[in-house]
Amino acid sequence: MMIEINLDKKERTIDTKIAIIGGGPGGYVAAIKAAKLGAKVVLIEKDRLGGVCLNKGCIPTKALSRSSEVLSLVKRAAEFGIEVGSFIPQYKNAVERKNKIVDRLVGGIEFLLKSNNVEVIKGEAQFVDKNTLKVLNNIEDITIKTQYIIIATGSKPAKLPIEGFENEDVLNSDDILSLNELPKKMLIIGGGIIGMEFAFILRQFGAEITVVEMMSEILPNVDVEVRKVIKRSATKQGIKIYTSSKVERIVKEESGGLIVIVDVKGSEKSIYADKVFVSIGRILNTDIKGLENLNIEFDRKAIKVDEHMRTNIDNIYAIGDVTGKMMLAHVASSQGIVASMNIMGYEAKIDYSKIPAVIFTHPEIGYIGITEEEAKQKYNLKVGKFPFTANGKALTYGETEGFVKIITDGDSDNILGVWIVGPNASDLISTLSLAMQKGLKVNEIEDIIYAHPTTAEAMMEAVLDVSGKSIHKL
Repeated sequence: MMIEINLDKKERTIDTKIAIIGGGPGGYVAAIKAAKLGAKVVLIEKDRLGGVCLNKGCIPTKALSRSSEVLSLVKRAAEFGIEVGSFIPQYKNAVERKNKIVDRLVGGIEFLLKSNNVEVIKGEAQFVDKNTLKVLNNIEDITIKTQYIIIATGSKPAKLPIEGFENEDVLNSDDILSLNELPKKMLIIGGGIIGMEFAFILRQFGAEITVVEMMSEILPNVDVEVRKVIKRSATKQGIKIYTSSKVERIVKEESGGLIVIVDVKGSEKSIYADKVFVSIGRILNTDIKGLENLNIEFDRKAIKVDEHMRTNIDNIYAIGDVTGKMMLAHVASSQGIVASMNIMGYEAKIDYSKIPAVIFTHPEIGYIGITEEEAKQKYNLKVGKFPFTANGKALTYGETEGFVKIITDGDSDNILGVWIVGPNASDLISTLSLAMQKGLKVNEIEDIIYAHPTTAEAMMEAVLDVSGKSIHKL
C-alpha cells in the first residue's frame, strides 16, 4: 500500500477577530455583517458556499418546483385559450436549469465575500482551544488565532434505522436533487414539509407517488384547515397518502426496484417503488473535532445559546441549525446578523414567535405565529378568513384553491397567527409578518389600501372579516 505525502504542503498562521465555521446562510451572512462593521473575518467551509439551503435545499427544490408549475400551466393551456399541441416534460433539463441557478448564486456569494474582504478557507475546521482553530486541506495546514468563533455547521439528513435503508435506490434529501432521471414509481417516507414538496414536484412530472407518514396527518404542525386543502389537492393530483403508517423494511427486488413493507394502521402492505425517498428530519452537525474538549453546554443535541447567540463560553457563538431553534435558512441568517452585531458591541436579539415560514406545495403555504387549534387553548379568539375563490386576480390566474386566515386575540386585538394557502402565499405572508413583528393590532391595519386587482386583496378582506367588516364576503 502506497501512502502519498505532500512534501510541499505549507503551514501558515492567521490572526483574526472572528473565525466562522460554516459558509451556509448563517455563516456567510454573519461574515459579511461583521466585515461591514469593521471586523477582520475568516470563513471556513469544507464544501460549497451557501450550505445546504443553496446547494441541496431551498433553492434547488424551488427551481424544480417552478419547473413543475410551468408544466402544470402547459397542461392547462387550453383553459386560457391556448392550444399547445404535443409536449414532452424533460426532467433532466429541469435539473440542469436548477444546477445553473445554484452555480450562479454560489458565485454571487463568493463575489460578496471577496468584496467585503472576508478570507474564505477551504477545509475542515477543528478546535485546538477556545481561541485557536486548525484547518487541514490538501494545500496547506492553517492555524487560526481568533478573538471570537461562530459555529455555523448546519445539519445533515437523518438516517432511518430499518432493514434496507442502505440500498442505493433509497435516497435522502441530498441524493434526490442529484437524480437526472425521473423514477416511474417513488415512495416517500415522511409527509412533512420536504416530503410533500417533492411529492407535488415529482407527481407533476409524471411519477407515481406514494407518501407514508407515521403521524395521523401529513404536515402535522400545520393549521388543520390549511392541511385539509393540501391533502385534497394531493389526492386530486393522484398522490397516494398513507397516514398512521410505518415502513418496516425495504427489500431489493432481483429484477430491479424495491418492495417496501409498510404497517398501515396495523395491517402489513407491500408497495413496489423504483426509488424510495427518506424525508424524516435532520441531524445537527455538532461533531466538530476538538469541540468535546471545550465543555460547551448542550440543550439535548443542540448547542445551547442565549438570546445573543452566545454559548456558555464567552467568545464562542453558535447560529443556525446547530442551535436547534428553527431550522430555516432565514432564521440562520438573522441569527448570524445578531451574533456579529453582539460581537461588535451592538445589542441584538431575535423574537422566535414572529418568524414567517413557507411551504412550496401546490398550492403554496405561507404562515407566521400559531395555529387556530393552538390559539383556542389560550385565547378568546376572533378569526377572519377570506377565500381565493372570491378574489379577482386568483380567478384570472386560474388558481382559486385556498384562503387567507387571520387569528387574533378577541380581548386585545393582537394578531396571534396568519395562515395563507393559495396563489403567491409565499410572497403574501411578508406583509402580515411585518404587522406582527412591529406589534400592530388587527384594528390598526384595517385601513391599509391594497392595489387592485391583486391576490393581496384577500389579506385586506381577511383582516376586515375579523370584525365582520369584509366587503366581498357575506
